[in-house]
Amino acid sequence: MFGIRTWRALRRRGVLGINQRNGDYILAYNDRRLYPLVDDKIRTKKLALDAGIQVPDMYGIIDTEQGISKLQHIVETHGDFVIKPAQGAGGDGIMVISDRFEGYYRGASGRMISPEELEFHISGIISGIYSLGGHRDRALIEYRVRSTDLFDRISIGGVPDVRIIVLKGYPVAAMLRLPTRQSDGKANLHQGAIGVGVDIATGVTLSGTWHNLKIDRHPDTAHPVAGVQIPDWEACLELAARCYELTGLGYLGVDLVMDKHKGPLMLELNARPGLNIQIANDDGLLRRCRIVEDHLDGLDWNLEPVARRLMLSKREFAVARLPETPEAP
Repeated sequence: MFGIRTWRALRRRGVLGINQRNGDYILAYNDRRLYPLVDDKIRTKKLALDAGIQVPDMYGIIDTEQGISKLQHIVETHGDFVIKPAQGAGGDGIMVISDRFEGYYRGASGRMISPEELEFHISGIISGIYSLGGHRDRALIEYRVRSTDLFDRISIGGVPDVRIIVLKGYPVAAMLRLPTRQSDGKANLHQGAIGVGVDIATGVTLSGTWHNLKIDRHPDTAHPVAGVQIPDWEACLELAARCYELTGLGYLGVDLVMDKHKGPLMLELNARPGLNIQIANDDGLLRRCRIVEDHLDGLDWNLEPVARRLMLSKREFAVARLPETPEAP
């Protein structure tokens, strides 16, 4: 267990704990009636499209056992695709199909999957085994993102994504998530992916974290994880900032992917983003969030234009010597 000395050191670094995150940010800034907008990926996708935000193309939806027979028709013109639960979390239930061969489907890892196995997987999604509350769900079939050449060199087995934490429309922290063999090509930290901090001002990567350990190189490729320029970074920040107006949720995790042909795409939104991003950036979320809250206290209105919000984020959260947060008396 942490001792009082460790706790005080974390407080001085402005580290946000899970209880304070839940009480002071998620409960304070996120109206529960808005959660369905982000907990259901299909609703999120339609909301984004209406707002002109780019997302992976949706090929079809299967929401009943009888509808599973429609899969062949939905994907008949697509050699590769992704199947995911509409209300899943943490990457559970996502199946990536990269190719076909002799009536079989090839998964992202190269494993051959029979049509019967694919249908059984969709049946499991519909039954709710991957959904947040265990309720019946819908299977979403969508475009498979093509990773960029840059990320192909760094990572392995899947498509990296970028998580940006947004407070009241201001990006406060960012992290690049790199798949590994252990994560089976998924960019989810709890499954073994790597989290790499990102300088908000420049979009250049910092040090990495893997299973809460600091690392400098990808364990599979041995490629350095620091010093990588994320492409289209300004567009990524702008897209993330706009998700506040999109949902009305004040504390939000925005997940983006860089497609080789389409550029930045919004993958999904999270009303309860995790805290590992602090390890990846070696800086506390509490410190950064308080900077935004102090700024908002000085405004006569509650929302600045996106460009002004990004100016503040890039100025305040650029990589530099990080000041310690004075300890509360």
